[in-house]
Amino acid sequence: MGVFYKLSILTFYVLLSLSAFIWCVISLFVAPFLSFPARYRFINVYWCRFGIMLSKYLLGIDYRITGIENIPSQRCVILSNHQSTWETFFLSAYFQPLSQVLKKELLRVPFFGWAMAMLRPIAINRDNPKQALKQLASQGAERLEQNCWVLIFPEGTRMPAGELGKFSRGGSSLAVNAGLPVLPISHNAGMFWPKAGWGKKPGVIDVVIGPAMYAEGEGPRAIAALNQRAYEWIAQAQFDTGALSAEKLAEITGSAAKPANE
Repeated sequence: MGVFYKLSILTFYVLLSLSAFIWCVISLFVAPFLSFPARYRFINVYWCRFGIMLSKYLLGIDYRITGIENIPSQRCVILSNHQSTWETFFLSAYFQPLSQVLKKELLRVPFFGWAMAMLRPIAINRDNPKQALKQLASQGAERLEQNCWVLIFPEGTRMPAGELGKFSRGGSSLAVNAGLPVLPISHNAGMFWPKAGWGKKPGVIDVVIGPAMYAEGEGPRAIAALNQRAYEWIAQAQFDTGALSAEKLAEITGSAAKPANE
């Protein structure tokens, strides 16, 4: 990594941090007077797009999307793998309004947390897994009724590129109980925006939107089956975009890896 690129990374974080503070302060005075869709765009969409723009022009990180035709007309539960901060920016700006899961403690952070609280997030207590599941179920159902997309990272944490963590069933359960599909989304952002450290790498992130998946039936077995289908689809998409090895894919699907077009 050259000196010029290191300076670009530093400039990126300085501008991103300053813009976040300034935008949160402005939002606290403007957003309360806006309707929720307009408030979401004002607080979240514009700033997330700014972050994506900065990453493109300062860091050389661009993206391409395939599968746009798979997005259903009705908002539902999005299941995505989680590798970096980039996909949080992208998904928050692309699907709107979108509610995502976060630690309830973040809502108490001055300015940032106060602005986030106006976006109808799903705030959970991660120190109490049982309570967190109940909060996800109740608040998630409420957000779906409010016609919001609900974003779930079923791995529960960011994973390094080349790894795909086991999926929790919370998102699939939420979708099944609401009678809605899950929309699987795969990306390889971690190859260019690693989980750990400040380092970045120029390149093009592949975002792949899969077909909306409905449960076949109801109850725990239907939820588990739907969750596994989404898990295996994302694993295959990860393999097809070079973010997952054939060995890892075989471990997840139980069969030899094959390109998606075969």
